[in-house]
Amino acid sequence: MMQQDQLKSKPQAIKGSRLWLFALLFFLLLVVVGLNLSYGSVKIPLGDILKMLTGQEGVKESWAYIIQNYRLPKIATAILAGIALSASGLQMQTMFRNPLADPFILGINSGASLGVALAIMGASLAGGLFVPALNAAGGLGLILAASIGAGLVMGLILLVGKRVNNPTSLLILGLMFGHATSALVSLLIYFSAPEKVKAYNIWSYGAFSGVTWEQLHLFFPVILVALGILFFLPKGLNGLLLGEDYAKTMGLNVDRLRLLILLSASILSGTVTAFCGPIGFIGVAVPHIARNIFKTSNHKLLIPAVILIGAVVAVTADLIAQLPGSQFVLPINVITSLFGAPFVLWIVLKRKRGAASFNV
Repeated sequence: MMQQDQLKSKPQAIKGSRLWLFALLFFLLLVVVGLNLSYGSVKIPLGDILKMLTGQEGVKESWAYIIQNYRLPKIATAILAGIALSASGLQMQTMFRNPLADPFILGINSGASLGVALAIMGASLAGGLFVPALNAAGGLGLILAASIGAGLVMGLILLVGKRVNNPTSLLILGLMFGHATSALVSLLIYFSAPEKVKAYNIWSYGAFSGVTWEQLHLFFPVILVALGILFFLPKGLNGLLLGEDYAKTMGLNVDRLRLLILLSASILSGTVTAFCGPIGFIGVAVPHIARNIFKTSNHKLLIPAVILIGAVVAVTADLIAQLPGSQFVLPINVITSLFGAPFVLWIVLKRKRGAASFNV
């Protein structure tokens, strides 16, 4: 089988012919990071950026302030978000064996959206207690609300995952959770004042620029822990590609493996939604880009590949959203949708023509 051949990639191929691809991707990441630091409403020469980053003098104070307090945390957020969404999408596509599965297929982002909707529009429904408490948390208020919502849905998914052995049934239940929470959000929107609806819509557009260095101190460790779980799963993910029965013959505990995948993917997608808002298409597209570039289904290669490609895609999307030389900043979801929707359409048409099967 093609999948078995791909999973048995020779070690020397990994170390040799594909090593330059990782080097090229890393170089591309450095390029887009440099461009993102330089371009925006205020253009800053790359030479001055290098001076500031290396601690040299002679850089305008206003430029240094912009780089340190706005552009660097924004880029760090974009890198973490791109990594998290891509890694989560890879796990979902593998577990469900569905090329269009994304990090939010289980309704985690809908739970986060419900938490934010309650925080912004649900004051009267919460008895005047929940929202003031979130407002007292300052900039972390919406993050806290989104985290609570995502965490509750994730808890339900993990609880159901212990009882449901069929991935298809779990997928349907996840979709139902998502629809139910989305219906509650729509209900809140219907009865809310226009200014509150506008505030919620702004959050739903997604952004990397709202995360501060202090918030990154929370964002980074959570993503690191979830990725740590993923790095113990390549063998199990490879086994799931050939079916759960085959995975069991490899000596894998499929139930425990499924729970670990759900835990890792849910934390990754839920955390990004909490800090950045719901950002679509990155989690769907990047795993396919990685498979096409590296020509493999081996997760020992795909995991580091989606990490690098996800970072490049997210930083590039943020660069495009800045409209270099302009005062306008487009929502991240506008950019990811404009480029991601045609890509997903291409995947569907490619499968329909029979040009390629879903070899994850």
